[in-house]
Order: sequence, then structure tokens, then C-alpha cells
Amino acid sequence: MEENKSNGRDEIYSAKVKAGKRTYFFDVKSTRSNDFYLTITESKKRFKEDGFSYEKHKIFLYKEDFNKFMEALTNTVNHVKTELLPDVDFDQFDQHHADYENHHEAAETTTPVAKAANDSDLKWD
Repeated sequence: MEENKSNGRDEIYSAKVKAGKRTYFFDVKSTRSNDFYLTITESKKRFKEDGFSYEKHKIFLYKEDFNKFMEALTNTVNHVKTELLPDVDFDQFDQHHADYENHHEAAETTTPVAKAANDSDLKWD
């Protein structure tokens, strides 16, 4: 059984976004005083000689900053889409990521030799 290391901070809601070699976690947590905040965690799997580990980077976002954060994020993404890369079809990446996830889910159910053969067939950015 996994030990609860929340230090009184209960997780209320969680969403996971797989994005190629990274996974993003969006978690709503509560404090002891029943206040809420958001953590955004980027997790990358790193392979080492003795196995693998996860490298994580975390941002804490508090309710008083939600609107400013969302406005800045939306404006920044829109600037890239409309001003810097207006000819890019960003919807294509949704299909690319779906194909990537389907490939890796299928590879997890195959033997190591078959998995190695499957991984060498496709190149993912």
C-alpha cells in the first residue's frame, strides 16, 4: 500500500495529459484550512544504467492567480498560432499523439523482442 505523503493536502481532482515523451498532471489540492490550489507537473521518463526514473518539474498555482495565468497562457498560445505559425494545422498533432499512444499501448502487450522491432519501425518526435 502506498503511503500518503500529502502532509494534510488532499487531492480533489486530477487530469493527465500524455504528450509524447512527457506526461503532464493537473491536480487540484486542498490545504488544511480548506483552501484550494493547482499543481501542474511535467514528468519525463529517464533511462539509466540501473533502470529508469522520472524527472519531474512542478508549478504551484494559487486561486488568486488563476485568471492572470489563464489569460497569459491563452494569449501566448494564440500568438504562436496566429502570428508565428499561422500556416500550421495544430489539429494534426492531436492525431499524431493519438497514434503515438496507440502504438505504445500495443507495444506494452507484446514480447520484448516484438516490442523492440515495433519501436524501431516508427520514429516519434
